[in-house]
Amino acid sequence: MNKVDPAQSVIIGSTRLYAIIGDPIAQVGSPRVFNPIMARSGVDAVLVPMRVAAKDLATAWAGLKAIGNFDGVIFTIPHKIPMTKLVDTVLTTGKLVGAVNAARREKDGRWTADMFDGRGCVRGLRDTLGFDPDGKSALVVGAGGAGSAVACALAEAGARRMTIADTVGARAGRLARVVTGTYTATAAQTGAADPKGHDLIVNCTPLGMKPDDLLPLDAGALKKSMTVVDIVLLPEPSKLLAAATAKGCQVMNGLAMLKGQAMEVSRFFGFA
Repeated sequence: MNKVDPAQSVIIGSTRLYAIIGDPIAQVGSPRVFNPIMARSGVDAVLVPMRVAAKDLATAWAGLKAIGNFDGVIFTIPHKIPMTKLVDTVLTTGKLVGAVNAARREKDGRWTADMFDGRGCVRGLRDTLGFDPDGKSALVVGAGGAGSAVACALAEAGARRMTIADTVGARAGRLARVVTGTYTATAAQTGAADPKGHDLIVNCTPLGMKPDDLLPLDAGALKKSMTVVDIVLLPEPSKLLAAATAKGCQVMNGLAMLKGQAMEVSRFFGFA
């Protein structure tokens, strides 16, 4: 990978391209996180946001792969699950979760992908709040790509008990079985989005991205002893985190999670 002066801020002919694709895309914070990492590392590369609708994903992916200086991509809503069928290789965590959020071009031109959302959340909890999931009880609201990654990462980190809530009961059940079957020290079950009895609450749904969204759980059940995470990036703070703060809870937003996974993805891309 080409190296440049960290002070360089222009895109030149040798610049390697990275992207984050999703729909919507205006809320993403990846460019303001990854581009400084690239600059500090002296890497001649840039990451840009690209809005790609679900119906256009396969077409867009075929086009991106044809760009010779395009080396990596991050996936956000709604592409994390369908991209598992479009890349050439899915690594272990991505297979377990059934979703990916980053892919890199290998030297032979093939594309390898994996999932980093969950490990980013755990790293953010430890680095930002000093919260260790080991031995704790967690409520994970949302069993899609991000929720699956967070649930698996919390179990990997030693969570003792976990409740998984999702409006699609079958999806929550599948994830609970994956967690229990893979991480035998974690007792995972499905249930309502009820914070009572949990040390950690993580919202892994899109609720909170729009001003008129409902809360993903009953904020009245939150207690000061709880730690509350909302993975959405806008608004800042989300209604859930505002409610949790009012209750005296320790809170973490999506940007802290993004920073945690940024280092993991950066290593995956090869520039950290």
